[in-house]
Amino acid sequence: MSFKRVLLCVLFIMASVIGVSASNNNDSIIIENVIDAIVYVESRGNINAVNGQCCGPMQISPGMVTACNNILKKHGSSIRYTLKDRFNLEKSKEMFRIFNKEYNPSFNMEKAIRSWNGGLGYKIASTNKYYNLVMKRYNIIRSTK
Repeated sequence: MSFKRVLLCVLFIMASVIGVSASNNNDSIIIENVIDAIVYVESRGNINAVNGQCCGPMQISPGMVTACNNILKKHGSSIRYTLKDRFNLEKSKEMFRIFNKEYNPSFNMEKAIRSWNGGLGYKIASTNKYYNLVMKRYNIIRSTK
């Protein structure tokens, strides 16, 4: 693998881990607060939470693990996630960031929340309850910082 390709892979992974196209520190804080709100709504922070095929603190499906691995492969990264990684809070957060960096690069908060619940083809009506729960928690988190 060429040096240029390795460098691009490293930069992509760093951007994914640091934040989704965060233009400044405030954007990163917003993203992290959204993630924390989703963790609360999905599992109350229980890293061992299981609901059908969705697991971990962010209730990640096997399909999301595959999607993140495909994104990483597309960008030339050798990093891959396993189903077990869904039970790791930091790796779960990384998958959220990777998914949003690819499909929501300007980080539209509403799209991030609704697509986490309903997928890329989410319907507003079917994600309203989830969106409202996450936003309620997000506002609590934001007001305490």
